[in-house]
Amino acid sequence: MDHNAELREFLRTRRARLSPQDAGVPVSGTARRVPGLRREELARLAGVSTDYYTRLEQGRDLNVSETVLDAVARALRLDESERTYMFELARHRPHQARHRAGRVQRVRPEVRRVLEALDGRSPAFVIGRHGDILASNRLARALITDFEALPHRERNMIRFMFLDEAARELYREWDQYAADMVASLRFEAARNPDDRRLSELVGELTIKSPEFRTWWDDHAVREKTKGVKLYHHPVVGDMTLSYENVSFPGDAGQSMCIYTVEPGSPSEAALQLLANWTTTNADKPRPDGRRPTQRPEASEAPARDAG
Repeated sequence: MDHNAELREFLRTRRARLSPQDAGVPVSGTARRVPGLRREELARLAGVSTDYYTRLEQGRDLNVSETVLDAVARALRLDESERTYMFELARHRPHQARHRAGRVQRVRPEVRRVLEALDGRSPAFVIGRHGDILASNRLARALITDFEALPHRERNMIRFMFLDEAARELYREWDQYAADMVASLRFEAARNPDDRRLSELVGELTIKSPEFRTWWDDHAVREKTKGVKLYHHPVVGDMTLSYENVSFPGDAGQSMCIYTVEPGSPSEAALQLLANWTTTNADKPRPDGRRPTQRPEASEAPARDAG
């Protein structure tokens, strides 16, 4: 990941989305050649010289102070995720690895027991770096797909979202969820710029998915740790599920995604029906041809983080 290029494109796209009217900048009658604010207008809002801001936007001044970065963030009206992302890019030190390359991500037995305890009531899975699915309970596999039956390289939520046609049928607001995943992946890329596995994933998706390529080029960044997703499941129909990502101290780069439904809602009835169906049809495929449970040997090998 070239931080100079990333910073340049991020600042350019954020500046282009901010209109003079939104920023309170007077507009003359002359035609404007660029969308959004001009560099000199943004520099004036941030209280820095045009030349200084130009060097920053071109990635030529990476020793910028926190005070200036704060001023630029306010001028661009960045949200908290975007602000953090800009700081990561602007203050990055080349070749500074954020985690050891090749480290294996393992799920502790205690965490697996939590997954099992939630089974039958809440779909849950452990997600690692790059969107890798490291472990899941049976209800999560019935809800989404049987990641643990896939080759290790394919046990990835973002790959599933963009390269598996079933995802487009499963998620009723696929465009929104997929775009959010791209924005989260870009956020992670800034924190782990030397991560070869992440670079390979981005490269593969850029080649194979036009939607991914378009959203990646938008330079949107976002951290999502909670929300609501709408499903259309081939067995039980429509469901609305809330999710929370819970991190465990000491397990860096891992979190557990837990789904819940509103008590007494049609979604609760549908989820219970799915749990019952999964229990009684453990070895039978769903109507879309996917099995609801893992192969016994699928979870023996750990998922690797190629760093």
